[in-house]
Amino acid sequence: MKRRIFCLPAIAFYLPVLAFLLSCSKPAVMLAPLNQEQPLLAFGDSITFGYGASREQSYPAQLSELINLRVINAGVSGELSRTGLARLEALLELHKPQLLLLCHGANDMLQKRDLTIMAGNLKKMIRLAQERKIQVVLLAVPRPGLILSPLKQYQQVADDMQIVIENNILSNILQQPQYHSDMIHPNALGYQKIAQAIADLLDKHGAVNL
Repeated sequence: MKRRIFCLPAIAFYLPVLAFLLSCSKPAVMLAPLNQEQPLLAFGDSITFGYGASREQSYPAQLSELINLRVINAGVSGELSRTGLARLEALLELHKPQLLLLCHGANDMLQKRDLTIMAGNLKKMIRLAQERKIQVVLLAVPRPGLILSPLKQYQQVADDMQIVIENNILSNILQQPQYHSDMIHPNALGYQKIAQAIADLLDKHGAVNL
């Protein structure tokens, strides 16, 4: 009985220490540090374009200010993933980015397209980048509903392709009225939140040092 009484305080002491050590561990997928010579390419649909705010308030523009690197905005409002796949290769060849920020597939979901095909298109986009030694960060899109949560296909794609994913920022900001211009698009403050989340993600995974 005495031994049990003695062990409980010890367990209570070491559990927070263990939790702290686990929180400090490196992410499973790390990124190479980014340089000043090559741009980042933000590729996607209306959320990348910055619908609901001015062009200067889009997340790529605000991210560029946060990390002091050039971020090219290659967002096209209303675009389906198959159309994005068709135009991505030329942009990779033209801009030769060091990192691709990929946020696509929302319009497939909204138009009730086959999400398995959408996920396949995302994988093909990622493969185009990886074949050119371009790093990729994927931004998950939430399914509309009372409580927003990211579509499971995004995490599956990230796991299959072994890339970094930001899974929650869009779900979080679109649930807060002060951060969106309509039910599916952020406003300027929302885009600022996205930019900060991506900057923090890049820092956590070793790409930048904030």
